[in-house]
Amino acid sequence: MNLDAIKEEVKKHLNDKVSISVFGMRNKNYKVNGYISNVYPSIFTVNESGVEKSFTYSDIATGEISIKYL
Repeated sequence: MNLDAIKEEVKKHLNDKVSISVFGMRNKNYKVNGYISNVYPSIFTVNESGVEKSFTYSDIATGEISIKYL
């Protein structure tokens, strides 16, 4: 999937609930559950209990995160 397709997919789900699995270094994985609050040209933000966390579209393309739309 190319970055433009990923951006469009994320933009379609603005303000929708998501679950993001983050695959960190040294097998330190965690989940972020919230909603997509903003979409920018290079990043998108997810609001989790009032705290915004940002991710890049290339994170999805490279498999560093996986996003599940709820």
